[in-house]
Amino acid sequence: MTLNDFTTFYEREHETTRKVLQAFPADRADFKPHERSNTALQLGALFLAEEQMVARALRSEPVLGGGPFPSPADWQAVLDGFDAVHREVKQALASAKEAELKPVTFYVAPRTPGEYQPIQFAFFMICDQIHHRGQLSVYLRMVGGKVPSIYGPSGDEPWT
Repeated sequence: MTLNDFTTFYEREHETTRKVLQAFPADRADFKPHERSNTALQLGALFLAEEQMVARALRSEPVLGGGPFPSPADWQAVLDGFDAVHREVKQALASAKEAELKPVTFYVAPRTPGEYQPIQFAFFMICDQIHHRGQLSVYLRMVGGKVPSIYGPSGDEPWT
């Protein structure tokens, strides 16, 4: 895995996640399918936090500590924040020198920090975002929204 591999992967996955976020009805940001589930707004905040951690890793900054990331006030703040952090990640990607990146300390198990190589950490964060994007697409269907094409056609966005 190289920085170039990650860049290609990131751009494609970011665009797909943005489509799902855009499709979610802003007036349903408080929706959660179960009492133990996050609200849609909390999932939106997680997308922002994960991309902020990717940017930090690419700048060789610590990703843990410093308190929680700011929570978006509403769904529009999720969309605006996702666009802003995308610009931040793109900037970090443009200036990162793979050989100079420092290992990232993050959790490898419950309450157990360990080290990741920076590119592996970035892939891990975007893969986790993909997992949560799947959750959000289920929420989207449950609130009556239209699920966009993700890796292929959806019931709401057929390809033929």
